Amino acid sequence: MASGKATPRQKMINLMYLIFIAMLALNMSKEVLAAFGIMNEKLEASNEKTTESNLAFLGSLETKASENAAKFGKVYQDAQKIKDLSEDYFKYIETLKTGMTAKVEDPKDYARMDNSDYLDQKFFQGDNLSKDGKEFLKRINDYRTQVGAIVPENLKESVNTRFQLGDNGKVTKRDGTKQDWINYHYEGYPLVASLAKLTALQADIRTTEENALKAMLEGQLTNEISLKSFATSLEASKSAFYSGEKYDGKIIISKTDRSSKPVRAELTLDGRKLADGKDYILEDGGVKMLISSGSPGDHTIKGSLFFKQDGEEVPVEVNNTFATISKPNAALIAADKMNVVYRGVANPMSISIPGIPNNKVRASAPGLKQRSGSSYVMNPGKGRTVSITASGTLPDGQTVSSRSEFRIKDIPRPSGTVRGTANNTKMPRRNLEIATVGAMLEEFDFDLNIAVSGFKFRVPGQPTISVRGNKLDARAKSALKRAKRGDIVQIFDVQAYITNNRTYKLKKVSPVVVEITN
Repeated sequence: MASGKATPRQKMINLMYLIFIAMLALNMSKEVLAAFGIMNEKLEASNEKTTESNLAFLGSLETKASENAAKFGKVYQDAQKIKDLSEDYFKYIETLKTGMTAKVEDPKDYARMDNSDYLDQKFFQGDNLSKDGKEFLKRINDYRTQVGAIVPENLKESVNTRFQLGDNGKVTKRDGTKQDWINYHYEGYPLVASLAKLTALQADIRTTEENALKAMLEGQLTNEISLKSFATSLEASKSAFYSGEKYDGKIIISKTDRSSKPVRAELTLDGRKLADGKDYILEDGGVKMLISSGSPGDHTIKGSLFFKQDGEEVPVEVNNTFATISKPNAALIAADKMNVVYRGVANPMSISIPGIPNNKVRASAPGLKQRSGSSYVMNPGKGRTVSITASGTLPDGQTVSSRSEFRIKDIPRPSGTVRGTANNTKMPRRNLEIATVGAMLEEFDFDLNIAVSGFKFRVPGQPTISVRGNKLDARAKSALKRAKRGDIVQIFDVQAYITNNRTYKLKKVSPVVVEITN
């Protein structure tokens, strides 16, 4: 403002300027607070997607560990440790965020989230840190140390950098002075700004977890495709041969291009050395066997196949067996998917007799129908077991007959689902409003089309609502609007049925529990 003695009019103009500047500052403050809120929303949405991706990576590692514990067992154990550490730290931060917004009437009204009292009182006690403040720093240090010790070597530096607490716990400010890291980042900030910072810290956790899982899976797959990790298997026109038949099997290399051809082989059959060109020939994809199937019993082929890799010969061990059987005197009957048959399901069956054409084989049992060739369908009725009788005629006129018994089981209990997720789940209220309630059979060998005709819906503090159909109706949505963040909503007494077999009564569907996240 102008120096010297001001007139009353000038004083009024100066006062108006001050008020105008204050109003601009107030508006900018609200816009900045809103910006922090929008950024927090985007980070939370990103964290949800990353969480789903990480679960998929962990699932892939779990599957590979179950298939090959020697190669993937240790990798999966380390990945699970990182997942557990990340989940524990993520939930700790989520608890802080829940406490911060517990007294906020409208979690979307970011312009009013300008108070810094919550973290100021929780983390600081005068000029010192409170117990919670020390715990906050300890959590960061523990996570960085523990995860950094597990992740692959090329990720250790990024983990340390991402969760580093400044330079020995200090941050250099623009004026050159130093301030404690926790004071610099969390003291005196508006609530919404601190909320966004904590969500960003959660994003760092999920990113660290994602990078580690990807590196572990990709690193092990790189080792997996090396020739040194390959194995061999036998491929033949049929799984068993009559005594005296020519065995037309072929040793193939697993997990390789069929154009890969070994440069040489050293093989033995039951200890007898095999000759190239006489007992086998090298061809694209492996070795073509020319040996006799031999006498009834198991036979073992051992030795090595040699492939060129980077100019050097790399051996691949061969240790395979095949069986030679005598001419059959009984039919072979087996369920395609399991050793039992299920009531209410069209159970596929394969019924055949080795050496006898399918049109010469006859099979009978209550509920058994032939589709074509050796393919049958069994629809069992009442009782606990069903017997199938199969018979056929050999080329020499001899009749072969056999009888097999199968257990009959009911379809297991379905699990209720929301958006395809069973048991317990979390989701925002708006997602639950439009979600579809369903039912599925977990780890069941048949794909059944199960539909839902109704269910019961309960919100804490609200009466139970019966809903017709598979989505929330107006009354259920009205009750849901009264649910608060963290409330547990129950979906139970789900009425489900098989669409193409409504006469079959399914077991009671297990309920679904949904935690409201906003």
